[in-house]
Amino acid sequence: MSGSRRPNFLFVITDQQRYDTIHALGFPHAETPVLDRLVQEGTAFTRAYVTAPSCAPSRASLFTGLYPHSLGVLRNDDPWQHSWVEQLAAAGYRCVSVGKMHTFPYEVAAGFHERHVVENKDRSNPKLPFLLDQWDKALAVQHMAKPDRRVHRQRPDYRDRLGAFEWELPEEMHADNFVAGLAKLWLDTYPRTGEPFFLQVGFPGPHPPYDPTPRFIERFADRDVPMPHDDPDDVAALPTPLQELRRDHLTVDHDGIVFLEDPTPEQQRRQRLYYLANVAMIDEQIGELLEALDRRGVLDDTVVIVTSDHGDCLGDHGLVQKWNMYEPSVHVPVIVRGPGVEAGQRLDGLVEHMDLGPTVLELAGVKPPAWMEARSLASALRGEQWAGRSHAFSEHARDVILTGTALMTMVRDEHLKLVEFVDSEEGQLFDLRSDPDEVRNRWDDAEYSEDKYRLLRVIARWRAASALDSAAWSASTR
Repeated sequence: MSGSRRPNFLFVITDQQRYDTIHALGFPHAETPVLDRLVQEGTAFTRAYVTAPSCAPSRASLFTGLYPHSLGVLRNDDPWQHSWVEQLAAAGYRCVSVGKMHTFPYEVAAGFHERHVVENKDRSNPKLPFLLDQWDKALAVQHMAKPDRRVHRQRPDYRDRLGAFEWELPEEMHADNFVAGLAKLWLDTYPRTGEPFFLQVGFPGPHPPYDPTPRFIERFADRDVPMPHDDPDDVAALPTPLQELRRDHLTVDHDGIVFLEDPTPEQQRRQRLYYLANVAMIDEQIGELLEALDRRGVLDDTVVIVTSDHGDCLGDHGLVQKWNMYEPSVHVPVIVRGPGVEAGQRLDGLVEHMDLGPTVLELAGVKPPAWMEARSLASALRGEQWAGRSHAFSEHARDVILTGTALMTMVRDEHLKLVEFVDSEEGQLFDLRSDPDEVRNRWDDAEYSEDKYRLLRVIARWRAASALDSAAWSASTR
């Protein structure tokens, strides 16, 4: 790439992918040769945290560079329809979104010239706003029933599967393969006009239902996988808001998961194998996207970014999916590869997931707005001295699933994590150096009392500073 030419971007966002799902980052139970290649050829941030542990607030924060409370998007289906993509488009980028982005309304432009929307695999909840996305239409014209929970409920073993089901329709019609196919179609057919492009690809998986194709299930059939951390004492000691969350998991089959009080080891193992097989499927599709970039002749001119909007507990702490602040829920992979990006870097500094926004803008030659609370990682990608953030924050408000608290807030520093429930004297405090699995809550431990009140003050000051930092954005929206 010449020094004067602006890079293209392939911005890949999976849905609900835990950090510990990439082989090259130290997790041999995963099968991710394409992501492993990107790790080797680029930079991996090993301690990146989402600003909210569910889809819409995390993505709204990522695409604005503002914390959820600044933006007013603290739960799914809170409206958001603007993003920094508008600045890329104004600067001459062709901006295209294929797959999931989870704006609300779902099909708002948000700065993109084209949006080919595919939302969640399972949208059968009648309380959700109506939408016929591109995948719905493709299945319908081929007279195929979308395999959501309404279809899976007809199975005699539905209650035993923990949301893990084999994909039974043609392989190319799986949501993740379908999204990659649309993105490849765009790369292969959009005219070569000379303008740089920003292509966002949102994979619906490995969000449940955990439904890999048979080919990938066979590859994982005999694999050893880490089993959940769900010690009975740990589960019994969950703070009241998380006990309420667990009760919700046990009573409602969200996304086709009938969660069980005491699942068998075989049920837990199958759930995790199917989840990892779905990640491997997506890895293969990312490889095909790289091949499409190569066919177009722009692979070496394209910054490739791979991340996820949040993780999945998969039974850890007696919980499933997200809506909590445990590591499997809030710690996500971030990998960047492309022109000007140092190869083979693994950076351990703390990163807020939303920091990718101003990073893209800076790499594109666009000045990030002063009101952004996110910070560019461009200097780190170039191999310059970089220390990361002193603290990472995450937050989530009450919704139809997280009903036990009005607001849950996390802060973590170099080795401690604190979780505050705004309407409760209960909380969580973990020392991640000695307790990486977060099974010893130090909230009421006298040895950690100074750390507890120090981190509570950090949250209070962060909210005050955030109000000042984002005031210019708030004023501009009036």
